[in-house]
Amino acid sequence: MHSTKVSHVALVAHNALLLRNVSPFVNALHRFRDYGGKGPTRFGHSSAPTNETVVIRIPQHMQRRIENAKELRGKKKIPTIRAGKLLIQSKNTEHNQSAGYAFGKFEQTTLSSKGWKHNKSFGDYFIINNTKSVAPFVTERQQEESVKEGKAIEFGQLHINKELVQTLNMANITHPTTVQLQTIPKVLKGNNILCAAETGSGKTLSYLLPIVHKLQLDKSSEDYIENTRTLGCLIVVPSRELAEQVASVSRFLCAPFHMLTKTVGGGRGIGPIKTVFRKGPADILVATPGALIKALRRRYLDLSTLSFLVVDEADTMFDPSFSGMLESILLQTNIARAPSETKGPGSKAQLLVVGATFPGGVAEVLAQVTDLGSMVTVKSKNLHLLMPHVKQTFLKVKGCDKLLELQQVLKELQHETRGEEVGAGVVVFCNKASTVNWLGYALDELRVKHLRLQGEMPSAVRTGIFRTFQKGTVDLLICTDIASRGLDTSRVRLVVNYDCPESHTDYIHRAGRVGRAGGVEEGEVLSFVTHPWDVELVQAIETSARRRSALPGMKSAISKPKAVVEESQE
Repeated sequence: MHSTKVSHVALVAHNALLLRNVSPFVNALHRFRDYGGKGPTRFGHSSAPTNETVVIRIPQHMQRRIENAKELRGKKKIPTIRAGKLLIQSKNTEHNQSAGYAFGKFEQTTLSSKGWKHNKSFGDYFIINNTKSVAPFVTERQQEESVKEGKAIEFGQLHINKELVQTLNMANITHPTTVQLQTIPKVLKGNNILCAAETGSGKTLSYLLPIVHKLQLDKSSEDYIENTRTLGCLIVVPSRELAEQVASVSRFLCAPFHMLTKTVGGGRGIGPIKTVFRKGPADILVATPGALIKALRRRYLDLSTLSFLVVDEADTMFDPSFSGMLESILLQTNIARAPSETKGPGSKAQLLVVGATFPGGVAEVLAQVTDLGSMVTVKSKNLHLLMPHVKQTFLKVKGCDKLLELQQVLKELQHETRGEEVGAGVVVFCNKASTVNWLGYALDELRVKHLRLQGEMPSAVRTGIFRTFQKGTVDLLICTDIASRGLDTSRVRLVVNYDCPESHTDYIHRAGRVGRAGGVEEGEVLSFVTHPWDVELVQAIETSARRRSALPGMKSAISKPKAVVEESQE
């Protein structure tokens, strides 16, 4: 038993709340109150009420029932629901969250995927709805410029060659994205650039446009010697597919100026590499690191005349698998340490590092060739945030049911897009090449037309497969993460993570295949969550979506490396 001292007034105010579910005790308490707190007298008449403090003994089991009831009511309270569009839509409606709700800094987040490690959670799902119809990197800067000048800014206002602007207009490219507006003027000034922006934001044009412009200016100068061609720009990319894609954009921009763009990639031996350089250097060379190292060792090209060195998809290029080769390439290039060194006779190369994320070790490599303090950083405001214009669904499903779920999704998409001139592109990501092959055989049995793309294929075959998919000959591509980095998938409407990605970086790049600048609107991402180790990644993504914060563990800047202090051996 527990003793509590209360006044007569407090007892009258709170007895109903405390003793609601115990009627015999409540009735006795009411009789006690009617007698003024002192009980009946010997003759059955009540005494006059007094203000004396009385002692009431409340059973402990009754206290526990009351506390449990209060705790249960607190758990069922849902503070994240408000009128309007839902940001998080869950199978369990208690976990829904409105788009207008904002969590406090120390407020606890209730996740729809909280119990997904349990076997009973199969069939559960939640959806991160798109809260914007257009990508922020398209509208954000345009709105700012519209307020300032009364109209959206165009490429012609960025002091780019008129013929370049006309070429862009022919392709219906008239307004720069946010990253292009921020990057192009800084490259034209001669700065070394570190550009960190989300996938699909137009980073390729942000560096190719000022490069082609400046190379054309150099050719039109009085110091230029006719009938001579030297390598002016080297663009290093991680894959042959991306090299071909960047080269196609470069050829499109260089066409009015009769500048030559060449590509060199690995996987074909030294013979094809020698053939590329046999007829002399190109104005712009797009190369993979392995093939470039082979060419440098055999002295097929000279980097001393470079005006620009671009490292594209930096998150992959500075990965341990490529960082050694990239460091060798950088050390053979005479890179400028200040904008003044990029002009006049004996000018040095301008360094442009472009990517969506930056792994560790970037600072150590770059510090050997340039001054990190002089590098200008262009960072997108929405970097590492989940794309607000792309609907993203997460489904907890058994491994044996994933094929049936995929088949159902493909049927629904085919029904939705029936009658459209251009089919909806679908990219299905798997973690292993063996899974790509198995899934391909299964879809063959179901008579679903598709293409397969994985790293064990010869590079020439991979390039042909991806071109076929880009042209729209086949609408379904099954692939590994080899197709997630930088490739143009503007016709893709749906991305399916058949295997849950292994890291936040992989998820960002996979999801970035939809919602790209100039691409199909209303893109979607569907992720199958099967294994317990996938749930932690999904929970981190859901937390970032609910709090509208960046995904954890992602780097977007570089800092000077710490000095190494040698310990004396005494």
